[in-house]
Amino acid sequence: MHLPLTDDAIARLEQSTRDAVAPPAHETMDGWLLSFDGSTIGRAKSAAPLRHHSLDTATLPGICARYAQRGLPPVFRLADVAGLENVQAELRKLGFAPTQATLVQVAATAAVAALADPATATWSATPTAQWAAVYTAAGFDPVDGQQRVQALSRGHHSVYGSVVQQGQPLCAGTAVYSQGWASLHGLRTVVRARGQGLARQLMACLAHEALRRGLTETFLQVEADNTTALALYRRAGFVTAWSYHYWHRAADGCL
Repeated sequence: MHLPLTDDAIARLEQSTRDAVAPPAHETMDGWLLSFDGSTIGRAKSAAPLRHHSLDTATLPGICARYAQRGLPPVFRLADVAGLENVQAELRKLGFAPTQATLVQVAATAAVAALADPATATWSATPTAQWAAVYTAAGFDPVDGQQRVQALSRGHHSVYGSVVQQGQPLCAGTAVYSQGWASLHGLRTVVRARGQGLARQLMACLAHEALRRGLTETFLQVEADNTTALALYRRAGFVTAWSYHYWHRAADGCL
């Protein structure tokens, strides 16, 4: 894995993210990928650049207008890199502010596959009731959980992994194999089963399948303050390719 990623790798990573959350509608516009969704899933309802430099800020009002036409507030998912400082400055002028620091992390798929015995987890080509049950288990926001199930169930090139013990679904996640990447999404362990290494088992299972399909590089996205997940991901060889923030504006519109 070589950092920083090339323009091509960045574009494919963002397109693979779109495949994972599969918004009901999307389009590209002057170097941006626009995703439209009314759910709680930030990646499914934000505009992300397909490269991290040389973007014309004159495009921003047009992006805002696209969201307004669909009755959605404009949200930008913008990498914290020097090549986008002009975009950050213009968004501030338009009344946007950054929130929810998130890391894009990448790893060699083989290192993820080596985390644990993959045979302790299973995956399905279609969503299963056991997989979905983890997201609405006790301790999680049921509305957010159901929307995650709906969004991930729409994914393209996805498989749905779970760890089930004695008939009880305890851990779930989705892998997407597209655009030359493997990616991990929605990793979740029920509260009462945490600390047992179930997420490691699930990640290893999904990475083994990625290797079988010839995908040697894997990415995921994690909130910057999720120290527990970050410790696990370091163990799997993940390193940060870039951080990003969601840029929101008050509800009085974009312009």
